Amino acid sequence: MFRSRSKDEQSAPSQVSADQSQQTRNPQAPKGRPTPKRSEAQSQRRSVASTPTNRKQAAKRQREARRADLAKQREALANGDERYLPNRDRGPIRRFARDYVDSRFVVAEFFLPLAVIILILSMVQAGAMQQYVLLLWMIVILLIVINSVFMGISMKRQLRKRFPDENLRGAVPYALMRSLQMRRLRLPKPQVKRGERP
Repeated sequence: MFRSRSKDEQSAPSQVSADQSQQTRNPQAPKGRPTPKRSEAQSQRRSVASTPTNRKQAAKRQREARRADLAKQREALANGDERYLPNRDRGPIRRFARDYVDSRFVVAEFFLPLAVIILILSMVQAGAMQQYVLLLWMIVILLIVINSVFMGISMKRQLRKRFPDENLRGAVPYALMRSLQMRRLRLPKPQVKRGERP
C-alpha cells in the first residue's frame, strides 16, 4: 500500500523543470511587465551602445563634454546668455552689478592705458619730469579710489532698493573688479550702452 518511490520518479520533476527552462518562451504569453514603447527601447539601446567600454574612452568622452561646456560658456560670455554663464556671473544681482558699471564712465577702466603712458613718461630723464610723472601717478590713483568709493556706495544703495530680501554679499567687489577692465575687454560683454539706466 505504502510503497517507496523509485529513483526515476523522484528525478522526473527536476527533469521537467530543466526541460521547461531550456524551451523558448512563447511570444504570445504574458511577460509580467508592459512592452516598452519603440522610442524607449531605441533610447535604451543607444545608451547601452554609447556607454564607454574602457577608461580611455570614458576619459575621451569626458574631455569632449568639458570642451562642449566651455564652448557654450564662451558663447554665453559673448552674448550674455544666463543659462551657460559661470556661477560667479549668474543671477539678477550680478547682472545688475554689470549693467550698473557698464552704463557709466568709470575712471578705473582707463587705468591700464594711463599706466602705460606714465611708464613711458617715467623713462624720460629731462629735468623735473620725474616729479611730474610721480604727481600724475598719484592723481590717477586718487581719482580711481574716489570714483570707486562713490560708485560702491551708490550701487549698494541701489541694490538694497531693488533686492531688499536678497543676499548682496560680493556684488560690490564684483562690480569694482569689472570697473578695472576696459569696456571692450569685459566678460560677459556689456549689454547696456553708456548713459542707459540699468
